[in-house]
Amino acid sequence: MQISLTNKKALVGASSSGLGKAIALQLAASGASVTLLARREYTLQQLVTSLPCSGNQQHQYLVADFSDIDAYKNKMDDYFANNQVDLLINNTSGPSPGTALEKKDADYVTAFNLLFRTVQYTTEKALPHMIAHRFGRIINLTSRSVKEPIEALALSNTIRSAVVTWGKTLATQVAKDNITVNNILTGNFETDRILELYEREAAAKGLPLEAYKEQALESIPMKRLGKPEEMGDLVTFLASDQAAYITGTSIAIDGGLIKSV
Repeated sequence: MQISLTNKKALVGASSSGLGKAIALQLAASGASVTLLARREYTLQQLVTSLPCSGNQQHQYLVADFSDIDAYKNKMDDYFANNQVDLLINNTSGPSPGTALEKKDADYVTAFNLLFRTVQYTTEKALPHMIAHRFGRIINLTSRSVKEPIEALALSNTIRSAVVTWGKTLATQVAKDNITVNNILTGNFETDRILELYEREAAAKGLPLEAYKEQALESIPMKRLGKPEEMGDLVTFLASDQAAYITGTSIAIDGGLIKSV
């Protein structure tokens, strides 16, 4: 199967590193023009020049801080005043870890702005072009925790579940316009984020980091972490014409870690 995203324009959130970077690289390799979106301008400047480019692809980057909702919305207003997006990859940085007993009201407000409002607002700005051209792909990166809550990720468990139900609702309303909306339930991947979480949990349990990592890998049926490139492949497929009849779904990519049906 050959996937071509030629003449498609993509906006990829949190794409200066990790999963977002891998997604941006694969979308560009498949022919899309990619706008990188993150807060670290120096990293974005370096990455944008390394994106695969052939034909008339035009890659660019946008500096925005997901943690400042008002400034973020202003950035989106400016961006969409001069740009259209066919492929929207909603991906954000993760909120601070912690249990439900540790987190307070202000923490949930901050997480809601970070994980939900940025996703909803970016989609709101992207949809008019998609509807007018009767084509669009909206892909929300969430977490396996929406099916099996993770004790130390109370904020992520809560707000990412809202993203999934919002995405499902939106999918039913824009399907007639040939726009698909899908959620990805992300497992444990080789990223700085998972290392941060492993370090926190190892310390909480009084274990050496390597011993905790061994336990964590043992819990994954495939006995390894996911590779960011594997996420890039899944997203690129969902962005393609070949996935035109897939919408309103929540697809896990977790090496079999989720135990529920």
